[in-house]
Amino acid sequence: MRILVLNVNTTASMTTAIGDSAREVASPGTQIIELTPDFGADSCEGNFESYLAAIAVIDKVVNYPEPFDAVIQAGYGEHGREGLQELLEVPVVDITEAAASTAQFLGHKYSVVTTLDRTVPLIEDRLKLAGLTDRLASVRASGLGVLELESDPQRAIEAIVDQSRHAVQEDKAEVICLGCGGMAELEHQVREATGVPIVDGVRAAVTIAESMVRMGLSTSKVRTYAPPRPKRVIGWPLTRLTEVNAAS
Repeated sequence: MRILVLNVNTTASMTTAIGDSAREVASPGTQIIELTPDFGADSCEGNFESYLAAIAVIDKVVNYPEPFDAVIQAGYGEHGREGLQELLEVPVVDITEAAASTAQFLGHKYSVVTTLDRTVPLIEDRLKLAGLTDRLASVRASGLGVLELESDPQRAIEAIVDQSRHAVQEDKAEVICLGCGGMAELEHQVREATGVPIVDGVRAAVTIAESMVRMGLSTSKVRTYAPPRPKRVIGWPLTRLTEVNAAS
């Protein structure tokens, strides 16, 4: 089984960390192929960057030259999953939905702890669209930018642990979802500090993608995610167009 895991930003070190996290839970025989978009922002922390990332991720997937069995979009609260589902015949799993759906098997209420406060509405909207808000206790922001997870890891741990404790004690969350693809390495510290199950979206998405492939399941194509109607699309795929222009 081959699973593509797409970082939504262009920071290669974060792609590597996401890929390493995915491999830790992948079954024997599952090959994890982590990919970085060819264009876009070095971190996604708002609507503009998220929509840009959606196109960049789609572009990277449609230009991938080898066969694959599933795709994971490894951005929390990001746009684009629906477009991938229209274009692909294989399962597409978004880490936001994967984490939240997994959390509901583990406790009555769950909270998401994410990066900047401005990303909270994006995550809330994604969860609402997915029908996963009935058991959502809260979405809390640590106040850190995405890139600070790498540049200042100790501060990141302290901020995320602090907000996780508030989620458990004040919001009555029984499970915490780590609300960023780059937070996977913090799982152990947050669990130790809070005493509740901690769900990393990347790892949850890998197990869900594997199970769908094993069951022979993929996206329904009869209506919502039917393939795009044939029509002229100018300048697409973007990566291929860029390569042609660079060579000429």
